[in-house]
Amino acid sequence: MKVLMVCLGNICRSPIAEGILRAKVAEQHLDIRTDSAGTAAYHVGNPPDSRMILTAKKNGYDISDLRARQFTVEDFDQFDLIFAMDQSNYNNILKLARNSNDEEKVRLMLNETAPGANSEVPDPYYGGDQGFQHVIDLLEEAIESFLSRTNG
Repeated sequence: MKVLMVCLGNICRSPIAEGILRAKVAEQHLDIRTDSAGTAAYHVGNPPDSRMILTAKKNGYDISDLRARQFTVEDFDQFDLIFAMDQSNYNNILKLARNSNDEEKVRLMLNETAPGANSEVPDPYYGGDQGFQHVIDLLEEAIESFLSRTNG
């Protein structure tokens, strides 16, 4: 299985989602490949936000090797599941969908924890350091839920 994590700039939420999933997959010896992307091109080629790298490291995740890239229509062909971090990015991804098969691949990340609630992973970019930890806490729970259902 191939899973893509998507947020706006691919420097905060989606890289840590990728990092958490990558770590859990390695721990559990699962056959899941992961990547991340942003719906906007603001930070293409840049590493994750330094605050997220630091908070990730404190939680045992190394995301310093990741680099931002923009989501493309070809990602529908490359990935089985595409997790959006919020409704805005979910909508932006769906605008690029070519057919119902593409649309069916797209999910809101936190629906893995609370199906149908359509909760969003908040963007910590403009907030304080505690926002980065909150994002990690939310994503760890959602990714654990996803993996337990996928490999249950």
